Amino acid sequence: MARSTARVDEERKGSLVDDAYAAMRSAILDASFAPGYQASEQEIALRLGMSRTPVHEAAIRLQEDGLVRVQPRRGILILALAPEDVREIYDVVIAIEGRAAEIIAEMAEPARLKAAAALDAATEKMAKAHADGDLPAWGQADGAFHSLLIEHARNRRMSRIAQTISDQLHRARMLTLNLRKGLEASVEEHRAIIRSILAGDPVAALNAARRHRIRARDELLPLLTSYGLKHL
Repeated sequence: MARSTARVDEERKGSLVDDAYAAMRSAILDASFAPGYQASEQEIALRLGMSRTPVHEAAIRLQEDGLVRVQPRRGILILALAPEDVREIYDVVIAIEGRAAEIIAEMAEPARLKAAAALDAATEKMAKAHADGDLPAWGQADGAFHSLLIEHARNRRMSRIAQTISDQLHRARMLTLNLRKGLEASVEEHRAIIRSILAGDPVAALNAARRHRIRARDELLPLLTSYGLKHL
């Protein structure tokens, strides 16, 4: 039986909104739409080569993600992150990712091996990017590692919380890559998390994941202060 015209139109609309959401989110995360950038829905639609309606719907979703603010009659504002925002984000990430590593290490061996293989692949991409001096590739691979850590914990609520937090933290990561010195340390810390998962040691996995994020936090926040970066 042929689908109704209304159903087809609804699916097309949903696809356009998804496309607009993905394009806007990508532009925000790679700073093409920089923090503090403000524009009308029509202007953003023109920049993306889209129509205004899906951009409007996508902006509402991005507002729920904490990436933009939709301002009536003033357009869409790309939200900036202050150092205190970054500190709060790390507080959440330290807790969630530590627990995620612990959960994975408690799993049966096949699940642990699968998770470890995925995490190792992302870590090796980081190592190669670091050796090549490719900072954007390093940042993408680092983000992939942390996304995989949450994904393999198989906790839907944790995933939903982590999605918003990880988008905001990824933006901070990409905007400060040139300032940070601990990129090689991150690779080794990721490998320590993987080893703990392979060993089936939940306590070691929890502690390794927490130490990694705490070290990154303690490196990043003073950088923001020393360079006078009040917003990201």
